[in-house]
Amino acid sequence: MNTRWKPSVTVAAIIERGGRYLLVEEHTPEGLRLNNPAGHLDPGESPAQACAREALEETTHAFTPTALVGVYLSRFQREATGEDVTYVRFAFCGDLGEVVPGRTLDDGIVRTLWMTPDEVRASAARHRSPLVLRCVEDHLSGQRFALDLVHTDASVAQGGGA
Repeated sequence: MNTRWKPSVTVAAIIERGGRYLLVEEHTPEGLRLNNPAGHLDPGESPAQACAREALEETTHAFTPTALVGVYLSRFQREATGEDVTYVRFAFCGDLGEVVPGRTLDDGIVRTLWMTPDEVRASAARHRSPLVLRCVEDHLSGQRFALDLVHTDASVAQGGGA
């Protein structure tokens, strides 16, 4: 049988303010883990739209992507269940807005926290993925790409396919 490999597409918000990075602490099957505000691309969304939505859901703050930090490929294997998933992550930096009144943290998100780069590095054993630190390091190094590097065809919003 010919099975097509289909990686999961995710997005992450790399949010820095005053030398600290905004992370979320979340419940996972491996216990409480730290992550950048992140999640899956939903049908009909561009990666930048998905990132703004996920940041809002996980932090209660409005977020406007202004640049692409990078595109990452990572594999995750869960021994207990045999789950084996490859992720393609689009990481964006941008402008963090105010808390949106009436919003609550997404299910599974315990809290948000601001961490210095050294604190992010020191907590690597608690990261949900090695991409948490990699994205912060790339942001710290000044890595930025124009948003239009990722083109989303109008057919995506219309529910069409390529």
